[in-house]
This record gives sequence, structure tokens and C-alpha cells, in this order.
Amino acid sequence: MKIDTRLVYGSLREVPGLAQAAERAGFDGLWLEETAHEPFLGAALACEHTQTVSVGTGVAIAPARSPTVLAHLAWDLAALSAGRFILGLGTQVKGHVVRRFGMTWDPPAPKLRDTVRAIRAVWTSWRSGEPLRYRGRFYSLTLMTPFFTPPRHEYAIPVATAGVNAIMCRTAGEVGDAFQVHPLHTPAYLRDVVIPAIRRGERRAGRDRAVTVNASVFALLGESEREVREARAEARRTIAFYASTPSYRPLLAHHGWEEAGARLSALAARGEWAKMAEAVSDEMLETITVGGSPREVGDQLAARYEGLADRVGVYTAFRPDWAARWASLLAGARG
Repeated sequence: MKIDTRLVYGSLREVPGLAQAAERAGFDGLWLEETAHEPFLGAALACEHTQTVSVGTGVAIAPARSPTVLAHLAWDLAALSAGRFILGLGTQVKGHVVRRFGMTWDPPAPKLRDTVRAIRAVWTSWRSGEPLRYRGRFYSLTLMTPFFTPPRHEYAIPVATAGVNAIMCRTAGEVGDAFQVHPLHTPAYLRDVVIPAIRRGERRAGRDRAVTVNASVFALLGESEREVREARAEARRTIAFYASTPSYRPLLAHHGWEEAGARLSALAARGEWAKMAEAVSDEMLETITVGGSPREVGDQLAARYEGLADRVGVYTAFRPDWAARWASLLAGARG
């Protein structure tokens, strides 16, 4: 099981130092998300300034970009990193797709499936020199001349698709190389819903165990009672924010937490953000997160995810000044 971390930064100038420090700390992979920053610029810097770690977008919002643009970005980053780049793609809810990105709304799973197939068609055209002939439900790509074809390389470019519900898991099984598990999950949900749905998607596409599982995990790290208490409070706020979105209702229902989800949605609709953390029970917190000293967190990651995930990402943002903590966590996770 590989152990990854998450790079969070204020300026792109910080990325090279953060990436190098994370590599020195011993992490297997680095992920850059699309929240306050566009993820591909940070990924390029991380690829350029590291030697061994995987670098991925965790995740880039696919409906905000054309398949050809995504194909170019991933192709160049794979070349820059000598095959260490992972193209992580997700969808987003309607409000963000329409109101934040200004794009049209289409059914997320079918469109993501079409996007990945279109990207692969572009890569195939570049590698083979054959005409680009892709016609899907949402995209039709029929033009690729030598002028727009980048230098050929043979690096594999894994595509990791993200999601929460069974339909997105099946989509990963049909077209993905990996599935990005949102940090708002539980091991039981992985075992009972996520992995079986991925396997159903694989069978539908005539594939056999083609998809690996990458789980991002809320890790409440602390070396003192105060630090653990602060980490728990921050986790409650983050869980409350995510759980207020209807997309996560199946996870809540799987554990009998529907009432908490309804309350969180109502509070969010009224803009009562300060009250939302109170709706996250101790049971929810303990089931969703791991917590304690760095070694305890590492031990819990190993115990919880052995046999469930191929990669585990610590959702806690990477800090260069925590070298000793990361070493302890990684020692626990790797046994």
C-alpha cells in the first residue's frame, strides 16, 4: 500500500520546495487539488522538481475542460515527469459546473466516461499516427494534424476518476485505471459499495481487476491533547460541509446517518455555517477519521485499509516542518 500526501499552497512559488520536502519525507505520491488554484500548473512544478514520487491532480474538474486540452496537459506532464504523472479527474455538482465554471450541465457519469474515452482516443492518434476518429455521446473529435501533435513518447498515463456514489464507481470500472475515493468515506462503504461497484463496471467493460483504489483519509494528527482536540474540531467542520451536499447521502444512509444529513443540508441552505459542526456526532467522526499520534495514525491506516486500498492519501495538508511526524506515520503505515 502506497502512502501519499496533499500539497496545499498559497503561491506557485511554494510548490517546488513543498514537493521536494514531501519526497524527502518518504511519501510515494503528491496530489494537487482544484480548489483555490488550477491544479496542472502546480503539478508541472512538482514534476519538474522531484525525481521519484508520483504526481497527480486530485482532482481536476473534467466538465470545465475539453478532452483535447486534458490530453495535452497530461501528455506533457507525463513526458516532464518520465511517467510519474497521474491524471485525476472528477465531475462536481451542477451549481459549480454552471455557476462557477460557466459550462453546460450534463449527466456526470456518462460525460466523464465519454471524456476519458475521448482523451484516450487523442493519445492513440498521437502514438499511432492514425487519424483521430472519435464520436461519443458528448464529444466528436475528428481533426488532428501533425502541426498539433506533440513529440511522441511511450509513458503510460494512468487516469484516476473520482466519485462517491455507485454509478461513478462503475464508471471508473469501465474506463479508469484508478478510483479516487473522497475523504468523506468509511472502510465499510468502501467494502460494501465502492469496490463491488467498481468490479461491476469492470465486468460490464470486459475488464478484470483493472482499477486500483486510491483512498484519501481524514487523519487527525496530534502530539498533544490540544492538537488532537483542534484537529477533531476542524474535521467536524469539514465533514459537516461535505455531508451537507445531497451527493453524499448514500454514504450517510449506509450508516444510518440520514437525519444528520438532512439537518446539515437545512443549515447550509440557511447559511448557518457555524452551527453545522454540531450535527456531526462522535460516532460519525470516529467512523470516518483516523486520529492520534503520528505512529498511531500510521498504524490505523495500515489496519483499516489493508486489502481495501492500493494507495492511501493523508488529507492533512503536507507541512515541511513535520519531518519527524511524517517519518513516524509512514513507519506505522508500512509496518
